[in-house]
Amino acid sequence: MDSPNDNAPAPLTDGTHRVSTSGDVEVSTYLGIAQEREQAPGTRRSIGESEPLKPEGIAVIDYGSQYSRLIARRVREQNVYCELISPTAPRAAVDGLDLKGIILSGGPASVYEDAAPLAQPWIFESGVPVLGICYGMQLLAHQLGGSVVPATEREYGFAVVHKNDPSPLFDGLDDETAVWMSHGDRISSMPPGFRSIAYTENSPIAAMANDAGMYGIQFHPEVAHTPQGAEVIRNFAYRVCGVSGSWTPGNFVAETVQRIRDQVGDGRVICALSGGVDSAVTARLVHEAIGDQLTCIFVNNGLLRREEPERVRAVFERNLGLNLVYVDATERFLSGLAGVTDPEQKRKTIGAEFINVFEEEARTMGAVDFLAQGTLYPDVIESETAEHSASHKIKTHHNVGGLPERMQLDLVEPLRYLFKDEVRLVGAELGLPPEMINRQPFPGPGLAIRIIGDVTYDKLETLRAADWIVMDEIKGDGLYDQLWQSFAVLTDTRTVGVMGDLRTYQHVVALRAVTSEDAMTADWARLPYETLARISNRIVNEVPSVNRVVYDITSKPPGTIEWE
Repeated sequence: MDSPNDNAPAPLTDGTHRVSTSGDVEVSTYLGIAQEREQAPGTRRSIGESEPLKPEGIAVIDYGSQYSRLIARRVREQNVYCELISPTAPRAAVDGLDLKGIILSGGPASVYEDAAPLAQPWIFESGVPVLGICYGMQLLAHQLGGSVVPATEREYGFAVVHKNDPSPLFDGLDDETAVWMSHGDRISSMPPGFRSIAYTENSPIAAMANDAGMYGIQFHPEVAHTPQGAEVIRNFAYRVCGVSGSWTPGNFVAETVQRIRDQVGDGRVICALSGGVDSAVTARLVHEAIGDQLTCIFVNNGLLRREEPERVRAVFERNLGLNLVYVDATERFLSGLAGVTDPEQKRKTIGAEFINVFEEEARTMGAVDFLAQGTLYPDVIESETAEHSASHKIKTHHNVGGLPERMQLDLVEPLRYLFKDEVRLVGAELGLPPEMINRQPFPGPGLAIRIIGDVTYDKLETLRAADWIVMDEIKGDGLYDQLWQSFAVLTDTRTVGVMGDLRTYQHVVALRAVTSEDAMTADWARLPYETLARISNRIVNEVPSVNRVVYDITSKPPGTIEWE
């Protein structure tokens, strides 16, 4: 076990979201290496498959816990790079890393069940420290010679952990620490060589360790309900694994630029600009790497908000100084969406049409080899199941599962394994202006997935008018920067109303406003009643075909941020 790092850097902060971002993140290591190992022959390549570096990192084995992605975030907040790995992945899955440690996540299964996912032998043979959390702790006990049984008294919610043996994992923690428990099994006997290092009233073995650097904790340090949980993860990373904490925005920019340069060579790249921070940061990174070999394309698909095409063009031309091509493809997108009501089909139709446009534009430029786009980690997680076999696909994102297999352009996706707040830190490192960095996320499929049912020009105009009012009032009340997203949804429900003593039968508009750190989880925003009242009053008075406004108070989970 490496010696503790007493000079570990403090986590980064942007004033609102506490995050860290790193030099070697996705762009090549996770994206290029991990995908290259799991992709079938003949599938598209992504940036970073050639001559990868080996960044220092921690692997998080995902056993299907709702908190697995949160573990990854908490590790990254310590300026440490990490990857989520499938429980069935071979040792080669971490060959692209200078592996410093492994975390086994929680999960819904019981280790003694026949079909329960187990830890691969290479995990125990890797020679690096291992931390098992909840189900991960039970795996350590079960597979290393201990025993796990159903608990007579299950622990869900708050508990108090009492330290009973010194351990670097708990350095700096109070002797009695509040934690969050969520388990129905318990360890009845520890494996040979392990000792108990903490207990609770209902769990005599709430944490265990051996001298080989293996640790198990029954509680969840990654959730906010464990107040000192960040210290536990930090201790594991620095005092147990001995990481250096070099995963920073500056390192990410430097290494990503070099990787893009190595991958693209003399090739030409087109970049899909949407107006958001993701595509802006992608464009700036690629431009830093290859200069005029990059041409950016902004496609007006007819699914944008009011005045958005004009604003996006002005902002990008003023701030980025890139080769920018503007394409008005409104008619072809609306034609392709005609009669389409299924959300998945909408996304795939839009994704395919984007590629059609990009390929047509590429042909006018001569030889073009790559398509750069601002795919983020939440997009990948919600769209794909191959990376984490214990997880379920939520929906296809138009720029992930929505891309057609026939696409001739190789992908450059330098943000593919970053969370949104990490992208914003990279954008600040690149010197992008605040109006680009702090722009609320807007979905790639645009208003098409904020219209429930088929998409028509009239419905788009109705939604544009309603959404304009939402944004106007949110900004007017100084709430814009406090929210992750705020927008209107045109539902497929009509209701009876009375206007001017006349009966109406018109659309219902739903308001959606959420707070979040990374879009993996979100809570509905407690907007002031006065703000809601003005929004509702203006919409029903200013948007002719709407007579009712409702407010969505569903968190994520169980809902998603977008309705489709």
